Amino acid sequence: MFLDSPQYLCEALEPALGCAVSIKLETANPVRSFKGRGTELVASQLAEAGARAVVCASAGNLGQALAWSGRRRGLDVTVVASRFATQAKLDRIRALGAKLELVDGDHELARERAAAIAQYDGIRLLEDSLDLETCEGAATIGLELMEGTPAFDTVLIALGGGAMATGVGHVVKELAPEVDVICVQPAGAPALTRSWQQRRVVTTDSVNTIADGVAGRFPIPEVLDDLLLIADDAVLVQEESIITGMRLLYDHAGLIVEPSAALGLAALVEDSTRFAGRHILTIICGSNVDLPAYQRWIADR
Repeated sequence: MFLDSPQYLCEALEPALGCAVSIKLETANPVRSFKGRGTELVASQLAEAGARAVVCASAGNLGQALAWSGRRRGLDVTVVASRFATQAKLDRIRALGAKLELVDGDHELARERAAAIAQYDGIRLLEDSLDLETCEGAATIGLELMEGTPAFDTVLIALGGGAMATGVGHVVKELAPEVDVICVQPAGAPALTRSWQQRRVVTTDSVNTIADGVAGRFPIPEVLDDLLLIADDAVLVQEESIITGMRLLYDHAGLIVEPSAALGLAALVEDSTRFAGRHILTIICGSNVDLPAYQRWIADR
């Protein structure tokens, strides 16, 4: 269901961005994000071990994926999320049969609550980006990127918790070390990028970004250790550039994407000189959008 996602050169983007842009489309699956690659691994292992339940904290996409993978294997899935998360994501988690618990706070509070549930109930806590299975799932994207001889010289990867960046990045650097791995994060949620820049864990008091899928405040130390090994650069982008990236994907690729999926294009928009004439690959990691907000972003030109 989640392997061998579409990958192609989107020629229509080149005139607008001044470089060749290839797309890895991780939204053409039942949960419309890459997260199912990791949850399929986790859920299959739990089912084989006779486990009965699993809990996670999620901004929305991991919860959907775990609900989908768990339902197929008879697992009771609990997802803890902020009540301020994207409503469409919360609705889909419920529709997939998971128990959804909402907290009056951000994703970090949801992580604390999920850990408490796991300890109290004695069930598996799935921690995105910390549990290796989530990184291994994302790494299968990297294996697909590296099939044949890659034409691109740079991979732009959205940076949130770090599973996709570290998973894909390790594969790319192992198989094609000359390809640049650049992580992109919103300036309104800069904790992991700041940590990479300073080579130590840096936390923030708050986040302020429309890219809810990457809006964390407390980087995981093990993720930072991995990121320092594989990332050639980590950059921050502004909100308007993220919206511009979403519009470009809509106008020139016919794609409706959530803000996190447009971070790669936002980096191209903000620093076109750096990438001029190069061949860039960016991973379109999710398309679970709040439709009214998306319509405002696209229409407000």
